[in-house]
Amino acid sequence: MYHGLIPRRPEETTLCEQDGCHDEKDDRWFSYDVVAEDPSTHARAGVLHTPHGDVPTPIFMPVGTKGTVKCILPQTLEQVGAHIVLANTYHLAMRPGVDVVSELGGLHEFMQWHGPILTDSGGFQVFSHEEFVKLSDDGIMFRAVDYDGRWFTWTPETNMDIAQKLGADIVMQLDQCVGYPAPRAKVERAVDLSSRWAERCRAAHTRPDQALFGIVQGGMDLDLRLRSLRQLEEMGGFPGYGIGGYSVGEDHETMFESLEPLVAEHMPRDRPRYLMGVGSPSALVRGVACGIDMFDCVLPTRTGRTGTAFSSEGRLNFRHARFTHDAGPLDPACGCPVCRGGYSRAYLHHLIRQGEMLGSILVSTHNIYYLLDLMRRAREAIIEGRYGSFVSEWSDSEASKDW
Repeated sequence: MYHGLIPRRPEETTLCEQDGCHDEKDDRWFSYDVVAEDPSTHARAGVLHTPHGDVPTPIFMPVGTKGTVKCILPQTLEQVGAHIVLANTYHLAMRPGVDVVSELGGLHEFMQWHGPILTDSGGFQVFSHEEFVKLSDDGIMFRAVDYDGRWFTWTPETNMDIAQKLGADIVMQLDQCVGYPAPRAKVERAVDLSSRWAERCRAAHTRPDQALFGIVQGGMDLDLRLRSLRQLEEMGGFPGYGIGGYSVGEDHETMFESLEPLVAEHMPRDRPRYLMGVGSPSALVRGVACGIDMFDCVLPTRTGRTGTAFSSEGRLNFRHARFTHDAGPLDPACGCPVCRGGYSRAYLHHLIRQGEMLGSILVSTHNIYYLLDLMRRAREAIIEGRYGSFVSEWSDSEASKDW
């Protein structure tokens, strides 16, 4: 792990101290403490210490791909309880460019978000245009088809240079993400290539106030997942581990067949585990039971912009005419500013049907709050030793109908 000083006023207490955890790690730039483990599942509650603040886990991270969580102000993110947000290396490197962000004070200042930030490597976005990618042991040559169509070459070294200039608290190694289904040979190649790139990322990453996470690849094959994890640990380990290559076309049951044993039985206990790109409420609840600590996904804002909301009744689509005369709040069981703000379902229906920007803002705000609050309640249940009951109650509820 990286060491350094985290400035903290004497009167302040960390989340770890509030939960009764006493650990002599206050002088580290980045550390992770497990503060409680559920007796009937593999769920655990923890605290992630970063230079820009403590993050309680399990946690959902809103995604600000291009330097903003779509439709939501940074102040609103704070208001609804966000502790850490995610941004995308690929998109920021394309526009406005890493040098611009660095010149203007780094990503925290550029975004006006002063809490922790995680940036992914951009590898997923690059490989999503696979027909425009040329892969080699050295790195990736790709065409930025969603920008100006120019060709770029990224190596692990150039990727780390971009990440360090952006200045997030947590950065991810460059990796190869393979879709589903895929031939085993292709997945094996991705595992071995990602591992070699991870080693080069470690060597190139020198910024002490930033944590570099390795990424476990391997598709849906547990043995390949374990090979990937073993190769990362043989390098000396990482401050945390991303789990990539899921939510790439498979159903949830297929995902959990390998994810559950990987996390519950094999991943290091003392390092945070980050399931990348998974964000449905039910997947979060089940993922926490496996021992996942961190999640991110564009789902709450992507569905919010089309008028679809998570709720205690399951998913609600406000384009439907059944809400035309509904005077009730979006979700009577929710404490978010939208549900407590007097906005009726009929009003939301009207805004969404008319394509008004406010409709997207309100539903997206609610969805972000919903996932943050779900993780807050999950953490509370873990600390109280009742997460098994929490999962059962969730599975029996209407809220679990979130497809």
